[in-house]
Amino acid sequence: MKIKDIINVLEKLAPPTLQEVYDNAGLITGNRDEECSGVLCSLDVIEAVIEEAINNNCNLVVAHHPIVFKGLKSITGRNYIERTIIKAIKHDIAIYALHTNLDNLIAGVNGKMADLLGLVERRILLPKKEMLKKLITFVPIAYAEKLREALWAVGAGHIGNYSECSFNSGGQGTFRGGADTDPFVGQRGKLHTEEELKIEVVFPSWLQKQVISALIASHPYEEPAYDIVVLDNYFDRVGSGLTGIMPEPVDEGKFLETLKKIFKLSVVRHTRLMNKKIKTVSLCGGAGSFLIPNALQANSDIYITADIKYHEFFDAEGRMVIADIGHFESEQFTIDLMHDILQEKFPTFAVLKTAVNTNPVFYYA
Repeated sequence: MKIKDIINVLEKLAPPTLQEVYDNAGLITGNRDEECSGVLCSLDVIEAVIEEAINNNCNLVVAHHPIVFKGLKSITGRNYIERTIIKAIKHDIAIYALHTNLDNLIAGVNGKMADLLGLVERRILLPKKEMLKKLITFVPIAYAEKLREALWAVGAGHIGNYSECSFNSGGQGTFRGGADTDPFVGQRGKLHTEEELKIEVVFPSWLQKQVISALIASHPYEEPAYDIVVLDNYFDRVGSGLTGIMPEPVDEGKFLETLKKIFKLSVVRHTRLMNKKIKTVSLCGGAGSFLIPNALQANSDIYITADIKYHEFFDAEGRMVIADIGHFESEQFTIDLMHDILQEKFPTFAVLKTAVNTNPVFYYA
């Protein structure tokens, strides 16, 4: 088992192209070609986590938060970031971060929170645009089914809850093979007309390499013609935040008590209660004040997130409850999410969850 084998699984789950422009997800220290002795999953990377990895013979730490966000001009150990990096490099510990690319999946960080709350009918609160592309290609009619099946097999043709979606229209293709060609149909040097199908399929942008490879491998032509078009459509499986429905409406007070129990909270900062049932729930792990307007637009009864500033609580406009449960608290179960995915994929390999509580915020009661 090599570090890159672990990374390949993680990047198939949460493609790096899904991270926000300010983010620094990916391999931060280490060599992806090194043998992997074990994996330690953590929310944050601090010196204590690296020490824990050393003690447990794990040379790969998979974290949610990147230890490095900005460029480092020197690494002298003057702060916890530099000390952590120095310790990791000294002991050949690779650090890999799954951050906003995991946040932006409907089954990612927010999906885990929704699982714990039992939400149904889930959808992305702020879907991303330009995450979808369309392949347009042309193939002899007799080979159309084989080509479509190859494209579907690598993930093309999914629209919402539908799979194997395509549009097909007939027409005539023409070509003349040059002196160095070996045409599948027709003769070299002569104009040939072939009855073809134009096939159109949609696919997530991060699958482009696989889609083109499948096209070339399954197409009978020596040089298949194709177009790739970026779509302006929203992709309802990718984006920020999540909205779902409680199976049964719950009193506000009871819901907040449940929230405290599930997320192990000593306190919940919230806006004035509205004396109504909680049915529609929106949430965003980590800092999510930017989604308050979207939660209102979704007619949410409550919006659960973290790092809400004083004046941002006013933005609820008396139309919903805003509940700030803390940054660490909202994302703590991301450790379980990453661990369970890797454990399922590598059941006989050492995949551990950190025992270090990296939460830097404490409450005096």
